[in-house]
Amino acid sequence: MKKLLIYLKDYKKETILAPLFKMLEAMFELFIPLVMANIIDIGIKNSDKNYVLQMCFVMILLGIIGLVCSIVAQYYSAKAAVGFGTKLRHSLFAHIQSLSFTEIDTIGTSTMITRMTNDINQVQSGINLVLRLFLRSPVVVIGAMIMAFTINIKAAFIFVATIPLLSIVVFGIMKISIPLYTKVQEGLDKVLGITRENLTGVRVIRAFHKEESEIKQFEAHNNSLTKISMLVGKISALMNPITYVIVNGAIIALIWTGAIKVETGIITQGALTALLNYMSQILVELIKLANLIVTITKSIACGNRIQNVFEITSSMTDKKANSVHSVEVKNTVNNEIIVSFNNVSLTYKNAGDESLTGIDFNVKRGQTIGIIGGTGSGKSSLVSLIPRFYDATKGQVFVDGIDVKKYSLEQLRNKIGMVMQKAVLFRGTIRENLRWGNKDASDEEIMEALNISQSKEIIESKDGGLDFLVEQ
Repeated sequence: MKKLLIYLKDYKKETILAPLFKMLEAMFELFIPLVMANIIDIGIKNSDKNYVLQMCFVMILLGIIGLVCSIVAQYYSAKAAVGFGTKLRHSLFAHIQSLSFTEIDTIGTSTMITRMTNDINQVQSGINLVLRLFLRSPVVVIGAMIMAFTINIKAAFIFVATIPLLSIVVFGIMKISIPLYTKVQEGLDKVLGITRENLTGVRVIRAFHKEESEIKQFEAHNNSLTKISMLVGKISALMNPITYVIVNGAIIALIWTGAIKVETGIITQGALTALLNYMSQILVELIKLANLIVTITKSIACGNRIQNVFEITSSMTDKKANSVHSVEVKNTVNNEIIVSFNNVSLTYKNAGDESLTGIDFNVKRGQTIGIIGGTGSGKSSLVSLIPRFYDATKGQVFVDGIDVKKYSLEQLRNKIGMVMQKAVLFRGTIRENLRWGNKDASDEEIMEALNISQSKEIIESKDGGLDFLVEQ
């Protein structure tokens, strides 16, 4: 999680000003109980209406200043949190794009979607709340205790006993709930994975009448997620009632001892009211802090999961194109053999057996080769080795007489045209989709490609032709 904080480096000003203005707001709030005490002890006691009105104006002024500080703090914290989330999302997406198919297969699509969406949103919310509350709440709690000492030392010891007790409760619950929130996110991954598989393979599921078994599987994982979510929810829910009991107990003790002190003239009624206000402020801030810690707990768990993805490195090395490789390609351009497999074998990660074993063949320039076999025989696996979607675990694959591992991925894949087994269109116009292979292709070249693929009539039947918008 700590490593992700580098994405806040461009928001140093915001990360300093947001808590600073929140601290200022808290300091202005701490003066309000003292103003209240003066209203009671001086204004009301002496029936001085002018003094009461003056102090009310001071309270309103303190409130307005606090509101302005709060708005400024909210703005800076939101700017920093959203900027952090944007940079993190871009970086994570770029990192996922750099991974080979082996790592993507291992991690799983549903897991990566959860990391990109829910996990980053949780971390972003955590950053926002930390900047707004993490400094404010301790300032109010500690400040209220200090102010209590300025009013009456013996009464202030009730604050001294209450605050550590509350801290034990808050941090104890946090320690228990952090691992559980990690399990909640893992359960969410599983539910998302099953949902994605069912939506993608809905035709197959219906064709084989597997609806009932898939519903049962989904319910089992969903119930498991529900149970762990309810458990962590119950533990987190203990935070508010326990803190309320402790603080209200402290208020009762404060009223009990304070009433005796007022009766004996040790402290004034206004001072006792100020002490009660400070205790109420502590209650409110600790409830906020408790909720903040729950959010931070979720954020840390999600941040660690995001960091785990960043720590995964691609098993496929990408050599950058250089002049040596370019010369090698030029020297072999007249070679009759375009693609060559030399005793190639392929074992997928965590697979028990080889998917391809000892493959040897050559493809000459101008030849058309058909690879025939049953489902799962390795046809797609074999073809995937040519553009290096996967690397051969044994043997070598050559393109233009050069081992594919010596090319940069960009250089290698620029030499290969591919029609995917499953057609995928991206949101945008037909022209934009067709230009994936050549971003500078003219309309004439596009129409020629459509003629060759016998797709021209399909495009011409659409409103707008090449400008027809393909939805997601």
